Amino acid sequence: MPPTGLIAVNTEDCERCSDDYEDEYEFHASVCVWTRYSDGTVKLRNSNIELMDQDILYHLALGSGSHDLQEMFGDVKFVCMGGTPKRMENFAHFIMSEIGYKLPAGTKLEDISAYSYRYSMYKVGPVLCVSHGMGTPSVSILLHELIKLMYHAKCQDPVFIRIGTCGGIGVEGGTVIITEEALDSHMRNAHEFTILGKTVLRPAKLDKKLARELKALASEDDPYDTIIGKTLCTNDFYEGQGRLDGAFCEFSEAEKMEYLEMLGSKGVVNIEMESTIFAALTYHAGIKAAVVCVALLNRLNGDQVNAPKEVMHEWQNRPQTLISRYICKTLAQKGQLKSLSRGSIKSPRRFKLVQQESQAHE
Repeated sequence: MPPTGLIAVNTEDCERCSDDYEDEYEFHASVCVWTRYSDGTVKLRNSNIELMDQDILYHLALGSGSHDLQEMFGDVKFVCMGGTPKRMENFAHFIMSEIGYKLPAGTKLEDISAYSYRYSMYKVGPVLCVSHGMGTPSVSILLHELIKLMYHAKCQDPVFIRIGTCGGIGVEGGTVIITEEALDSHMRNAHEFTILGKTVLRPAKLDKKLARELKALASEDDPYDTIIGKTLCTNDFYEGQGRLDGAFCEFSEAEKMEYLEMLGSKGVVNIEMESTIFAALTYHAGIKAAVVCVALLNRLNGDQVNAPKEVMHEWQNRPQTLISRYICKTLAQKGQLKSLSRGSIKSPRRFKLVQQESQAHE
C-alpha cells in the first residue's frame, strides 16, 4: 500500500511512465507512487523537509519562509535550463515572444536569483528559464533546489528540459541532437554518486516518449538535421573527452580516434558534461525530462571549437526553436496559449508601426 495521500499508478496511463520497455514499468510505477500526490503535485523523497520550519534554497536566493513560492511559481509547467546566464536570458525573451506572453505594464524580465550570484532564473508565465553552470556538480546542486522549489510551489507534473551544446561524433556542427540514452564514461546508463562514503548507482533515464515528440517537431524546412541518439557524459572537457589540446595529454591521436570510433559504433552521437546527472535526478524525482543539444563541431575532425561567433550563436538558437515548438504545442493542446497573450496591445501590426515612427523621431 502506498503512503496516505498517494495513489497507485497504472503505468499504461501515466504520462510520467512513458518508456516503452516492460521491464521498466515496475520501476516507473514505484517512482511515480513515491513522487506525486493524488493531485499530481510534486512530492519529495525526503521526509525531513516536511519537518523544517523553513527550507532555504540557498543557491537560488529563495526560501519557503521568506517567499510565497506557490504564488510565485505555482503555474510553472516547463523548466528549461542551459549552461550560461546569458543563454537563458536570451531564451526567456525568445519564449516570451513565441508564446505571446505579456508582462504587466511598466515591468520587465528580472533575474529572480540575481542575489545568489550563482545561477540566473527568469520566469515567463508557465516557463522557468534557469542557468545551470558547467558540469555535473553544478547541475546537481541546481536540480536539488529546483525539485524542492516544484514541491513548495505545488507544481503539477512539470517537464524539465536541458538545452545545451556538445561535441558531435560523426555529425556536423549545427546538428540538433535529442538524447535517447545518457551514458557515463564507463558506458553505463547511470550516474554514480558517493553518499556517506558509499557508491550508489542511479538509473539515468530520460523520457523516450518526450524525445519522440520533440523529434516529430523538427521541420523539413529546417536547414539542419535533428537526430536522436546516445549521449556520453564526461567529468571534464579535455582528457575525459579524448582531446589532444588540453594542458595534459598522455595518449596518441590514434588512441583518441580509436576511442571516438568505438563510441560511434555503440550509437553515441555526442559528448557533453551534464546529461547523466540531469537524467538520474529527474528520473529519481519522477519528472519527465529531455536533453536537447546542438553540436558545435564533429570531434572526428578535430578538438577545437573554431566556428565564427555569429555562426555559433545561430546554432545555439536551434535547440531553443525546437523546445519553443514543443511548449507552444503543449499549451495550445491545453487551450492555454491564447490566455497568455492578453494585454493592452490591440493590434501588434499597428503597435509596431507606432514604435518605428517614434524611433524615427528620436
